[in-house]
Amino acid sequence: MALIEIGRICVKKYGRDAGSKAVVTRLIDKNFVGIVTAERKKERRCNIRHLEFLSQKIDIKDKSALENALKE
Repeated sequence: MALIEIGRICVKKYGRDAGSKAVVTRLIDKNFVGIVTAERKKERRCNIRHLEFLSQKIDIKDKSALENALKE
């Protein structure tokens, strides 16, 4: 699936961070990805069913772009 890729911006649908934006930082397997959100900066595992993927994509190595994507 083309929507699930590193740098893709998404919105958490479930859990403690529900409603907040997140960025995919790594692909773990077909059901899980590593994400970073504005509330919790530490990367953690998340089920892809708990995410709504947006059409925006950023370069995760660019720290300012990452901060701006999570801020909005």
